Amino acid sequence: MHAISKKSKKMGGFVEWGNGTSHRLLTASDGMGFAVCHTVVRAGTVSRLQYRSHLEACYCIAGEGEVEDMRGMCIGSARGSIYVLNEHDEHYLRGGPTQDLVLVSVFNPSLAAHEQHNLDADSGSSY
Repeated sequence: MHAISKKSKKMGGFVEWGNGTSHRLLTASDGMGFAVCHTVVRAGTVSRLQYRSHLEACYCIAGEGEVEDMRGMCIGSARGSIYVLNEHDEHYLRGGPTQDLVLVSVFNPSLAAHEQHNLDADSGSSY
């Protein structure tokens, strides 16, 4: 067992991705095989995302928002709920109308730490 301190902005553990932030708490360099991130999705934002190389599970620890797949299935996210993107699902991630959505996100395989969304892409952002 060993302690891993919260990574600072200088160490590359903080990513501003346009509609929110991601604090990369565990990454590939930690050797665990998965990544853990503290993710904030800003209120009133909509992001079209897809993780082509990673599976993701998100546990909501504060705020509100929702995730919607490309078939129109929409899952609300509020404190204590979890959603799983287990098929590299393309989706819309929305912050709440008045509250940020705050998540603990787990990625498998692990993120390298530098990945960042490009929300300007017509097809959505993926990595």
